[in-house]
Order: sequence, then structure tokens, then C-alpha cells
Amino acid sequence: MILFIKQCKLSISISILILLSTSCAPEKPVEHGIKNNFLHIGNGVEPEDLDPHIITGMSEFNIVSSLFEGLLRVNEKTLEPVAGVAHSWKVSQDGLKYTFHLQPKARWSNGDSLTAEDFAFSIKRILSAELGSSYAFMLYPLKNAEAFNQGKVPFAEVGAIIVDDHTLELHLEKPTPYFLSLLNHPAWYPVHRQNLLSFGSVTQRGTGWTHKNHVGNGAFQLKEWRVSDAVICQKNPYYWGSQSVALQELHFHAIENINTEIRAFYTGQIHATSTVPPNQITPLLESKAPELRIAPDLGVYYFVLNTEITGLDNKLVRQALNLATNRVIIADKIRQRGEEPALHFTPPNTGGYHAPNFLQYNPLIARQKLIEAGYPDGKDFPTLTILYNTSENHKAIAEAVQQMWKSELNIEVELKNQEWKIYLDSRKRRDFEVCRASWIGDYNDPTTFLNLWLEKSTMNRSGWKNTHYDSLINKASQPEYSEKRFSLFAEAEKILLDEAPLLPIFFYKRASLQDPRIVNWEPNILNVRNYRNFSFNSKN
Repeated sequence: MILFIKQCKLSISISILILLSTSCAPEKPVEHGIKNNFLHIGNGVEPEDLDPHIITGMSEFNIVSSLFEGLLRVNEKTLEPVAGVAHSWKVSQDGLKYTFHLQPKARWSNGDSLTAEDFAFSIKRILSAELGSSYAFMLYPLKNAEAFNQGKVPFAEVGAIIVDDHTLELHLEKPTPYFLSLLNHPAWYPVHRQNLLSFGSVTQRGTGWTHKNHVGNGAFQLKEWRVSDAVICQKNPYYWGSQSVALQELHFHAIENINTEIRAFYTGQIHATSTVPPNQITPLLESKAPELRIAPDLGVYYFVLNTEITGLDNKLVRQALNLATNRVIIADKIRQRGEEPALHFTPPNTGGYHAPNFLQYNPLIARQKLIEAGYPDGKDFPTLTILYNTSENHKAIAEAVQQMWKSELNIEVELKNQEWKIYLDSRKRRDFEVCRASWIGDYNDPTTFLNLWLEKSTMNRSGWKNTHYDSLINKASQPEYSEKRFSLFAEAEKILLDEAPLLPIFFYKRASLQDPRIVNWEPNILNVRNYRNFSFNSKN
């Protein structure tokens, strides 16, 4: 009897402990976030940096767009320019002078006033050759910006004029119809001069200011950067529009493995993923899962071919590789999200432009091209290596291309994956043979894609150049939205795809999982995220 009572007491004690441990279990980040207005986002790879003038990847852009703000923003629904740091602006009749009037309450996240001089300083910084910004070309519409970038003129001749503390004039080389849309890009964001100087030269990279004392002017400010874990941003009390910002914190989680990211979503760790594994899209569609989001994207997935190495320096070989690539299989069987195979480079209906279908899948012609190039049935052709940044998605596509080139052309292909930062460095130094790449339009005009392949473009990693192509793109950059302009784009794109320094694969659609309680996350082709408008509806 005594033993029985002791056992009962022990059982009751264990039950109490279980109940206590259950009731004291920490609240999951998703539920805690909805109660406190903390948004947790899966952001893919660890960011390279948070300096708006040197970043090049979407994982960085996602974060930086919360920490900084340009003269203008873009309305996420209409993609029309709307007020940012500039509350109003005026364009001269000839389209060459833009006058911006800044918000009187504009402040940096440390409380300092934000002035026109800050924008002029930042324009000079990103255009300085010493910084080596990959996106300096985004400012080339400015008068003498390209000349200054190349060391031909002093900055005093660049078209950035400080009228007074709250008025800035920007003078252009020629009328540029999409100019206002450019100003939402990080290349145009201001940076804090004194903060940069406290860490070294303003054109020196990696001085630590983005980790140790980040100063921005966006709706949020950096709270903490836990490397290989998360970047945490908190509401910026000095932001001119802070009264309309609902979210208190943004948590950008670096989760490189997409299956790990999906588990994080379904276990209540994050409110949204960066992507969805291809093999899970069809089941989610069939079950009509409310969390699945598939949205159009102004973007193209492609491979860059290094035209300066043996084998790929031959146009016939590059054409053969294109002809032997079955884009339909990749889009339908691997991606599984209704994406269109890329038979040209510029996505359909970019700024009203529809490129003709220049490419095709034809293994027979591909093998003939390889014979003409001197490599019958792949004989004596060197082994190719496809470089991609670590990702199950990229791996699956690279494996498919590897198999196609082997079975159709008898070309041996090896695969090489690298962590994001190393991959970016390899691509920049052109230390690759074939390299996976993607481009998401910075604005809705064909030039955001076709300018990449100009000889002067810092984003042209192929080593290819063509003076006729350059002249056609320059002619088409005039502000005449007409069939003539589009025909120039088409003629240039035909040259590009005939020379084949690249291999387009498909046009993007974004697939992600999102908590249905997130409000005002509007899908759009430019993937513009106005975090200042986001909130939660806990009743959903």
C-alpha cells in the first residue's frame, strides 16, 4: 500500500512536470512575431555585404531595401515612381533636367539631417573607379557620369547639382524615359559620409561599417547581423514616414538549403520562404495550399559562357550547346511552376517589347555545328565545368544540362558548386568555363537586360563584345517608344543569340510560401518589397 501511494505521487509529479514544461515552452517565432509585429523571412544565402554600392545579389537587395531609401520608391502595385526621400520632383520640357525637393524631416538612422549633399557625395562614391562598383553603369544616364567613372573628367562636370540643402538637380546626357524608375535601385541610395570615414576611405570595401555601426536612412535600421544565421533590422524612429510603419522588426534568416527552409516554415520558425523545392510545388498546387505563392517575375535564368577559353572561343561550339539544350524539359519537369522556356534573352513584354523566338532545340543541327567546329562527336573537345552557387535547384538544372550535352554532343561535363560569396568572386574574376546566372530586371525596359552585354558593362562576364550590337542598343536607348525602337532591340538580340556568349534557360516565376496573415506583400514583376507597408492580420 505504501509503495502504491509512492508510485501514485511519483506519477502525479511527472504529470505536473510535463504540464509545466509544456506551458513554459518558448513561443514559436511566427506566433511571437505576429503578436509583436516581427516578420521572419527566409532569405536564402548569407549576404555578401550590406553596402548598397557594392552588392549584386537578391539576398542583399532584399535587406538593403529596408535599410536605405532613394530619392524615389516604386509603387509595388503599379510600378510607378512614388515619393521617397524626395517628396516632389519636376522634369524639364526637354527631359534633360530633373529637380528633386527633399523631405524636410529626412534623417539618417543616427539622427543626422539628410541633405542634397549626401546624395551628391554618394553619386560620386559609386562612380569612383576606386570603389569598382558593378552597378556604376546604373548612373550612366547622368551627364558625364560614365566619363567620370573612366577618369576622363572631374566630378564637378557630372550632372549632380546641389541647389540647396533640400533641393537636388540631376542633369542627363540624353532623355531617358525610364530614369525615374532607376532611382529605387540601391545604386542610387545615399550613404553616410562621416560614418564611412570613421572606418577608413569612402571607396574602401569591407571596412566593417556595415557590421559595426551601420547608418542608413530607410524605414528600418540594423539591429544585429549574426553571420550565417540572421540579419535583424528594427524600426527606424528617425525615418521621415515612421508613423506609418507597422512592423517593429525584420528578421532575414540565411537558410541556404531549401528543404531546411521549408521545414522552418512548417515548424513556425519563419513567416515566408525564399523559394519552394520543385518536387513540392505540384502537391501544393493540387491541395490548393493557401500558403503557396506563385508570382510572375521580370527575370531570366541563364548560363554564361566564357568566350576566352579553348572550345568556347568558337561561336559554332556555343551555338551547338544552345541547340542541344532542351529548355522545355527543364522548365516543365524540373522547375514545375509554369515557367516559359527562354528562346530569347529578354523576358516577354518587357516594357512592351516582345523578342522573337531566336533559339530552338535541335540536336541534329547541334551535332553538325560541332562537326563544323572541328569536334565531330565531341572528339578532342575539352571537358567543360559548370559552376553554380550551392543550391539544390541549381544543382538539378546543371545536372540536366550535363546529361543533355553528354547524350547529344558526347561532351564531358563536370559540375562545381561554391558558397555564395566565393561563387560571386569567381564569376567576377571570370574564373569559370560555364557559369549559372540570373538577371532580375531593375526597371521595366528592355535595356535593363540588353545593356548587360555591352562591352562597357561591368556585368558582362562572358568576355564577348560586338561593336554593331553596342551601336544598336545605343540607338534603341532613345526615348521613342515605337516599333522602330523595338526593331532595333530585336536586331541586337539576334546578334547576341547568334554569337551565343550565353545560354538562356527559362523566364522566372517566383514560388514561395507565405503566412496568409501577412498583409500588403504585393506580388509584382520587379519583386519590389515596400516593408514599410507590411503588417499582420491575426484574424486570418
